[in-house]
Amino acid sequence: MGIIISGDTNLGLVRKNNEDSIFINKELNLYIIADGMGGHNGGEIASQMVVKLVPQFIKSNISTLKTEELLRNSIKFANQQIHQHAKGNPLLQGMGTTTVLLFIKDSHLFIANVGDSRAYLVNKGLLFQLSKDHSLVQEKINLGIYTRADGQKDKMKNVLVRAVGHEPNVDIDIFRYKINKNDIFLISSDGLHGKVSDHDIIFIINQTIPDLSTADQNQANTTIKKLIEQANKNGGQDNISTILVLAQ
Repeated sequence: MGIIISGDTNLGLVRKNNEDSIFINKELNLYIIADGMGGHNGGEIASQMVVKLVPQFIKSNISTLKTEELLRNSIKFANQQIHQHAKGNPLLQGMGTTTVLLFIKDSHLFIANVGDSRAYLVNKGLLFQLSKDHSLVQEKINLGIYTRADGQKDKMKNVLVRAVGHEPNVDIDIFRYKINKNDIFLISSDGLHGKVSDHDIIFIINQTIPDLSTADQNQANTTIKKLIEQANKNGGQDNISTILVLAQ
C-alpha cells in the first residue's frame, strides 16, 4: 500500500499568532494537529509541546506498548507536562490544546483525539467524520437538543469540554479503522472545518483528486492549498491546519 502525505498550517486572516501546530513523519507513520488555547501565547506553547512530546514518547515506547496504550499514554504524558509547565507560570495557567493524530500500523489506522480537531475519511467520493468532538455543542447534539446543522450556528460552538493540558488528567478517544485501498484521510483544526462545510470539503477533494489510484504528490499539495484558500475566503478568522493522507 502506497501512502501520499501533504499538510500545512496557515495563520488565517485575523489572528496575529498561529496557535496551531502540525507534525508529519512518514517514516513513523504519525501525523498530528494541535490547536492551542490560552492567553499570553499559552495556546501556541501548548500545541508546540504536543507535537514535540507525543512523538518523543511514541518513539521511546513503540517496541514495548500495544498501539492503543501507546497512543493514549503519549497524550497523557503530554497532558501532564503541559499542565505542569502552566503551573510554573501564572501567565500560562489554563492553557491547553486540542489534539488529533493518525498513526498507521499493519494496514490499520489508529486515531486519537481530544477536543474539536477532527479526523475524516473520504471513501467513494463521500465524507465521513471518524472522530467525535469534545465540545459543548457536541454534548447538546448527543442529547438531541441540536442537529449538526444547528450546532454550526451556536455562538458557543468553540467551547471545549476536553483539552490536553488544561486539567491534571485527560480522557482520550481512540478509534481503529482497517485501511482499504483508495481511502483518503483528512485531519484538521476547526479553522478549516469550522469555516468550510462538509459539502465544500468533499467537493474540493473530489475536484482535485478525481482518481485516487493515479493521484500524485502535486494533487495532494493542491488539495491542501485549495482547502486553506477556501477557509480564508470564508473569513479566515482562525488559524487553519490540515493534513491529507492518501492510501493507494
